[in-house]
Amino acid sequence: MTTKLYLSALALACAALAQSPDEPRGHWTGAIDLPNRSMAVAFDIDKAGNGWIGSMSIVEQGATLPLSDIRLEEGQWKFKIPGGPGGPGFAGKLSADGKVWDGQFSQGPNSLPLKLSHAGAPKVDVPKDSPAVAPEFAGEWEGTLEGPGLRLRLSIANAAGAAKATLTSIDQGGAQIPVSAITAKDGKLTADVKAVNGAYSATLNKEGTALSGDWSQNGNSMPLTLKKSAAKPAP
Repeated sequence: MTTKLYLSALALACAALAQSPDEPRGHWTGAIDLPNRSMAVAFDIDKAGNGWIGSMSIVEQGATLPLSDIRLEEGQWKFKIPGGPGGPGFAGKLSADGKVWDGQFSQGPNSLPLKLSHAGAPKVDVPKDSPAVAPEFAGEWEGTLEGPGLRLRLSIANAAGAAKATLTSIDQGGAQIPVSAITAKDGKLTADVKAVNGAYSATLNKEGTALSGDWSQNGNSMPLTLKKSAAKPAP
């Protein structure tokens, strides 16, 4: 009887250790209190074969951004949001029961308190590789968005049989926004940019020097012409 009780207690102790809430895996929800409003956000964190992966959703914008550098450091779980101006990121401590992740959201010199609540299993939105684009589309493309007058740069390159692209907002701190998916063939280009809930569709001119089309974002559409620059394609 004593042996059975001892083994039962050991089994319970091992189960408790296996379920120890010391890692941030899960779906987390919260809100960042900005000066004029509260912005609802959600984070999905999961562990893959090559380490931690994650994504962030900005609910009101329908935008999705990848996370990077997810790590435990000095008792806090941290991650970064690549491409955002000011190097945004989050650092905070998990509660003993693993249900609350309490910390600070930082961007540039600013820092705001952010408390996240565990709300289920993670569903990380991981960007999929896009097929390689035709050679005439690879390179650096620059232009100004009509209306707001923002200068943009679209960088496209083929690597390891896949196309990779970033959209840089030159007048907004040079933020490099990842392009979620891109297709470019038969003189037509389409780029989806989930990070800002935007998309660009354009046609390449006969000379291969300009893309003419429209940038759409949150239900609005504006003309955008990008001209190929002499700079080398982004890696």
